[in-house]
Amino acid sequence: MKSPELPSAGRADVRIVAASPEAARQVAEALRCRFAATEQRSYPVDDSGGTRLHLTIDTTHTPEPAQPWLVSSRSSGDARTQTDEI
Repeated sequence: MKSPELPSAGRADVRIVAASPEAARQVAEALRCRFAATEQRSYPVDDSGGTRLHLTIDTTHTPEPAQPWLVSSRSSGDARTQTDEI
């Protein structure tokens, strides 16, 4: 069996296989939230109703780490009591 062709430097090819097109789309969307990516290409998986989805992501820009909502929603340091917080 021939080895697959490697993507260019700074790129990663991602293959997602899921039972439904919606599940594959959700995984691709999660990757796009963290990395720049090409448009996805989807293909049916035989007669099972499954989907195989391909996309290429850019790995040259390291994404910022995801922060929990509590950390990202902290105030700017202004500790003054607001009128509705009494």
